[in-house]
Amino acid sequence: MDLKTAIIQLVTAFLGSMGFSLLFGMRRGHLLWASLGGVFTWGIYLAVGALLREGFLPCIMAAGFAVFYAEALAHLRKTPATIFVVPAIIPLVPGSSLYYAMASAVRGNLPDARHYGSQTMQAALAIAAGISFVIALRQLQTKR
Repeated sequence: MDLKTAIIQLVTAFLGSMGFSLLFGMRRGHLLWASLGGVFTWGIYLAVGALLREGFLPCIMAAGFAVFYAEALAHLRKTPATIFVVPAIIPLVPGSSLYYAMASAVRGNLPDARHYGSQTMQAALAIAAGISFVIALRQLQTKR
């Protein structure tokens, strides 16, 4: 991927996270930090994806980073982590593959529907695994 494409994707991640935050009425004081979470999360996804050339592990790592980022910000800003983790995860949501899966299913193209549905499920599983892994590590740390 060239630098121009990466910059466009990072700007889009910022705007998408910001739009989602605005849609749900986030306070202005948290808006920039929540939007930057989307940029950092997508940046991790792009960087790890460039090294590994596959989508599952980069998605796990990016989702894990999003939780780590949200927990750190929640501690610094004295707010719940949820308000930072949700906008940070938004760039990872597999919207295009879900759309193509549903469109293929409606058209009766079952091989494409299965292909895109599988991509959607893998991305959703990777996001859930990344979040769960970091939360589990955090809970183990606090129990000591």
